[in-house]
Amino acid sequence: MASPFSNLPIDLPTPLLGGLSPAAFMRRHWQKKPLLVRQAVPGFEPPLSRTELFALAAEPGVESRLIVHGDRGWRLRHGPFARRNLPPLGQPRWTLLVQGVDLHRDAAHQLLSRFRFVPDARLDDLMISWASDGGGVGPHFDSYDVFLLQASGRRRWRIGRQKDLSLEPDVPLKILSRFEPEEEHLLEPGDMLYLPPRWAHDGVAEGDDCMTCSIGFRVPQRAGLAAELAQRMGEAFEDSTLYRDPGQHATAHPAAMPADLASFAADALQHLLADRGSLACALGEVMTEPKPSVWFDEARQAWSPGPVVLDRRTRMMYDQRHVFINGESFRAGGADARLMRALADQRSLDRRAVARASEAAQALLADWFEAGWLHRQHEELDHEP
Repeated sequence: MASPFSNLPIDLPTPLLGGLSPAAFMRRHWQKKPLLVRQAVPGFEPPLSRTELFALAAEPGVESRLIVHGDRGWRLRHGPFARRNLPPLGQPRWTLLVQGVDLHRDAAHQLLSRFRFVPDARLDDLMISWASDGGGVGPHFDSYDVFLLQASGRRRWRIGRQKDLSLEPDVPLKILSRFEPEEEHLLEPGDMLYLPPRWAHDGVAEGDDCMTCSIGFRVPQRAGLAAELAQRMGEAFEDSTLYRDPGQHATAHPAAMPADLASFAADALQHLLADRGSLACALGEVMTEPKPSVWFDEARQAWSPGPVVLDRRTRMMYDQRHVFINGESFRAGGADARLMRALADQRSLDRRAVARASEAAQALLADWFEAGWLHRQHEELDHEP
């Protein structure tokens, strides 16, 4: 049985990228310049209907926003939203945005997986927006790359390299005050626009039932990443060395920080960062940590070896010595490492591969199965009401 998450061959041209191969796209466009692709996905069908999207926005574990541009300016509300709390479909200039749809529907997760020519450590989520005529979120820029795939209806995009990044005052959205577009493109279903970070853009729905899929990327912030790494490494840091100061003199300034203590603290951090193995584990654990709203359904049946597929919510990565899954790290080498890397890359293993796994690897697979991190491949993975 073929995996539903088969990755694009990186050296072969693909309609998704306008006839470029993923390798050529990354060289020419990634974080460099925009790319407009007509019929990136010919005959594209949205991963869920408008009704299903609205129902998803009503769920408490789903991040959603409602943006209305009316006579009194911009209004922003956060979900969940019961259908009766959304504006009428015929009311112009409103937008519903639903974040992380890939976590909740397999069709959305499979769409996001088409973009796995970018490392999983950078791939974030699939957001879907629905807009009535004239709806949008105003001219703005993002700090991350984004693919904007038109799912239904039409949306007109104006884009430009923006030098003036000043924002509109007293507005609940980060809207550029003096947007200066350089290009304009009308996208229809199946068309896609790629934008590098900090390219300003303004998308406005033309007509009713405009649905756009936004493929967004993770951009770790250096200070925030350092704090998370230090916390995880500190929890695993084993060093019982105690501070000693036999040369400390009596002081008339007791509140002054001792210079020797400051040196002791700096030395402690240097020892912490010198442990490259601990740093690698911490990085993998941080990058695979599920989002706070994510939970897994424990298995209802006992484990038995067979073809498996990762749950759509599972984040799995690896480096030369470790395998990381949902915030946990494991040492792996030899045949077991190759098996786990194949699972992470392909997000599935066939029956033969699982049968060849060592006893230790099968025990891990059994644990992950029981936790709901992976499933038998023939199982239906959508737990929709």
